[in-house]
Amino acid sequence: MTRALIVIDVQESFRARPLWETISHPKIADQVNRLVHLARQAGDLVVWVLHSEPGSGDVFDPALGHVRLMEELDRLETEPLIHKTSHNAFTTTNLQHILTEHGIHELTVCGIRTEQCVETTTRVAGDLGYQVTFVTDATATNPIPHRDAPADQSIAELLSDPRTLSAEEIIRRTEYALAGRFATIATIEQLEAAAAPLA
Repeated sequence: MTRALIVIDVQESFRARPLWETISHPKIADQVNRLVHLARQAGDLVVWVLHSEPGSGDVFDPALGHVRLMEELDRLETEPLIHKTSHNAFTTTNLQHILTEHGIHELTVCGIRTEQCVETTTRVAGDLGYQVTFVTDATATNPIPHRDAPADQSIAELLSDPRTLSAEEIIRRTEYALAGRFATIATIEQLEAAAAPLA
């Protein structure tokens, strides 16, 4: 075992926010389960990561009950589940220790949000020397408001503002930023095709 699948923040916190209706991949849990199946089939480690902001009073506050994996996800009790309080999955967790213990050198990453915690984890992993595969269609994100947009704008206002960066554009830019620098970009179908001889 030299590879690990890192599932980042695919948690109920996001579905508890009104912004969820704008998510790029509403069936993200199904996409992630496909990768989990591939990883287990190959004998790879699967590590689950949750984002937590204790005391914040919002959907990432564990006290409110949303900081848990989406119910559709298929986690085994033997697979590590870690909680982070930073954007990347390394800084505030023992993830690197877990990977070192298992002799992991290659990572496949997926989760929410494409350009935020998943991309940031990918960049840190690249700097730490891991070979990373970023599975874009197993990530999800939302449109991002312009920096000068009012903080209390409605979803309708967000979507109608021409300055809003669409989820599709965010994903495209993320791929450009990561490819050839921090990660190899792949799709689930490509990884499934590559694993087919193992079936």
